[in-house]
Amino acid sequence: MQKIYGALVWMTLSAQLGSPALAGTARTESGAVQGTQQNGLTVYRGIPFAAAPVGERRWREPAPVAPWRGVRKATTFAPACMQKGVSMPGESPPPVSEDCLYLNIWTPENGSGARLPVIAWIHGGGYTNGATSMPLYDGARLAHRGVIVVTLAYRLGALGFLAHPELTKESAHHSSGNYGLMDQIAALEWIQRNIAVFGGDPQRVTIAGQSSGAMAVSALLVSPRANGLFQRAIGQSGGIFEPLQLAPGYLLANAERDGVKFATTLNVQSLEALRKLLAAALLGGGADALAHPVIEPYVLPMSPYQAYVLGRQYDVPLLLGSNTEEARSLVDVSAVKALGFDADIEQHFGALPTQLLDAYPHHTDDEARQARLGLERDLRFGWDMWAWARLHAAAGNSPVFYYAFQQRPPFPANSVYAGWGASHFAELWYMFDHLDQTSWHWSAADRKLANDMSRYWTNFAQSGNPNGKGLENWPAFLAGAQDVLYLDNPIRVGDVYSLDRLKIFDVVYANIRGSPFLAR
Repeated sequence: MQKIYGALVWMTLSAQLGSPALAGTARTESGAVQGTQQNGLTVYRGIPFAAAPVGERRWREPAPVAPWRGVRKATTFAPACMQKGVSMPGESPPPVSEDCLYLNIWTPENGSGARLPVIAWIHGGGYTNGATSMPLYDGARLAHRGVIVVTLAYRLGALGFLAHPELTKESAHHSSGNYGLMDQIAALEWIQRNIAVFGGDPQRVTIAGQSSGAMAVSALLVSPRANGLFQRAIGQSGGIFEPLQLAPGYLLANAERDGVKFATTLNVQSLEALRKLLAAALLGGGADALAHPVIEPYVLPMSPYQAYVLGRQYDVPLLLGSNTEEARSLVDVSAVKALGFDADIEQHFGALPTQLLDAYPHHTDDEARQARLGLERDLRFGWDMWAWARLHAAAGNSPVFYYAFQQRPPFPANSVYAGWGASHFAELWYMFDHLDQTSWHWSAADRKLANDMSRYWTNFAQSGNPNGKGLENWPAFLAGAQDVLYLDNPIRVGDVYSLDRLKIFDVVYANIRGSPFLAR
């Protein structure tokens, strides 16, 4: 019904969509929006792409936006989706609301009249926080390179991923969970229907994300609901490829049980009562444990790994990679000791096979600290990206471009970023070309890398190939020649980072996949 309604609105307004726009004004399917013009760009902030998911719409598929009269100001960011804390240390907490399904657009002046490629950015934050208003996600610098940048919001935490037997029962698709992924799909559908009036090409849409945003990209690449919504994909430090035996909560039956436990902690016994709770009440009670995709019939009928094995992924060009010191921004290892190392790892990750622990020597305290960082890096990021690259290269005909970010930004010693190195988040300053957002002591090498990375990313959005004049050649990643582009000073081609250890993960995970699934 929602798709029929959206189609009717689109047909009614289609004649108007092609009409000339006033300065800073565009007419979407729901009505006209006016942005701000700045430095050769027009920027639209806070455009609704779906109805507010409140009241009876809580934990339902996104509904169409009701049309409005007149011109809607699109000059300020909308509140972020409900969350606690921030997605990245040093970030200012954003205003939040349950009414949060909005997107932002940066579009450059384009005298040629040719449609421009689109980068649709999905923010990270562990599915529990994150905001499109984060300064690092400002799309201006990329837009100046000839692309349209869209940053989109999606429901988080329990509001975005709660599975529950009553939700499954009321669903026409016999599923629950994944409302956050449905929001991302709704935003991509909106882009398909509307981006042309902003000068964009709906046939050259690149989905891109970092951390949990990259995990979402891996899910969208195999979701039957995302068919035809994008033509390229970028994943930065995140993917969903580990054995489900290690993540049993992803299975719908287990996720439903976790949802019932969550409701019990809130002293709520029914879905009706859950929908009446204040949104803020849904941020506690173990809500973070629910913040992950669910394998269910409608949006994600099988894991990305299984879909790739069966050849059911979308065969589009893929750019992906991770950072060589991912864990430095995520784990405090100052108290890690050799004595008790194994017990500490088991507390954080569960019992791991001895061959994995042996791959990270930890006989001394210094070794133990390095082992903790290396294990976290490879377990959470390195192996998933390597597996994703191999699966995509083997399963389709489209190229894969694999990177390892190794540049250490000049993080000040007295800042929250001290000691991070080439950590999780570090590539964002360079990829978005935002070194000037801070007054740190950026070197000429830093500035060259930011220039080159932003060019690689926008070239990829243009053509599906990141290479261009004046750039170090980035060879495609092939099963027989696993070339990786090291983003460092200088940029160079090398082997997969930490390959010997990743091969051990391969053996361990292959054995685990042969074991039965666990009930919760």
